[in-house]
Amino acid sequence: MNDDLPEMPLSHPGRRAADSGWERETLEKLLFASLREQRSARRWRLFLRLLWLAVIGAAFWYIFNVQSGTVAISTPHTAVIEIRGEIASGVEASAENVVSSLKTAFEDKGARAIVLLIDSPGGSPVQAGIINDEITRLKALHGKKVYAVVEETCASAAYYIAAAADGIYVDKASLVGSIGVLMDGFGFTGLMDKLGIERRLMTAGANKALLDPFSPQDERQTAYIQTMLTEIHAQFIDAVKKGRGDRLKETPETFSGLVWSGQQAVEQGLADGLGSLDSVARDVVKAEEIVDYTQRENLGMRLARQFGASVGRGIFFAARSEGVQLK
Repeated sequence: MNDDLPEMPLSHPGRRAADSGWERETLEKLLFASLREQRSARRWRLFLRLLWLAVIGAAFWYIFNVQSGTVAISTPHTAVIEIRGEIASGVEASAENVVSSLKTAFEDKGARAIVLLIDSPGGSPVQAGIINDEITRLKALHGKKVYAVVEETCASAAYYIAAAADGIYVDKASLVGSIGVLMDGFGFTGLMDKLGIERRLMTAGANKALLDPFSPQDERQTAYIQTMLTEIHAQFIDAVKKGRGDRLKETPETFSGLVWSGQQAVEQGLADGLGSLDSVARDVVKAEEIVDYTQRENLGMRLARQFGASVGRGIFFAARSEGVQLK
């Protein structure tokens, strides 16, 4: 029996060989485990790099290939361009975006007419004026009709745009009008007196502090601003009269800045009838298929702009650190 065999001494050659074999086997296992772990780590690094390349590639594809999500369609259809929210530079309802959408829609041979789908409380008269002028130019160039369809609101600068359309259609509960101009602000002089705050303002130029909220109003400057607002208001009125023509039933309140319901707007000639996007496409344009030409900012464009801004800031601060002035 094995129990009766004498135990080999530590110095015995057989014992040393057995120990050596066990150590070698253990080291081999550890080595192979380490190699497997390294291979696994390399595969994950490769996968993550490929994933990042795919994300970057998708972003560039969006930047260079996706503009409005619309391509030329040869079959007859109604082209729609949405004007939503504030009308201002740097937003979706900016003149840059809307005019780009208009050009694409007018140039598409399949588009029988263009519908402006409007839901906006207004905004910049400059942006609205640019869009109004471009609608007039493109209509004359391509011979296509433009219709405005109002959802909730078409006020102020939004109505400035709609006035260039060949027809304006509203819901009976839409809010339409607000043909006026405003410039607002706050005055803190009374509060400053109560708190014992002294305004220390230095300017070069008699009117440089025009409408400063921490200084008392100057009657001469206020009159100047009022003249400027009246001039812009007159431009707005001219655009409405030119666009609406004999359909407009002008009253002393028409250009007072009041807003009317859709039903009242139709009665006063500010709109042509009740209707929706679908009904106008079906009954007015006679092309029931609707294609959206609205130019929207996609994720790729937004990332590219943010990346460009970051690079620009880096260049600016680097130039400052080197004593270079950017002019």
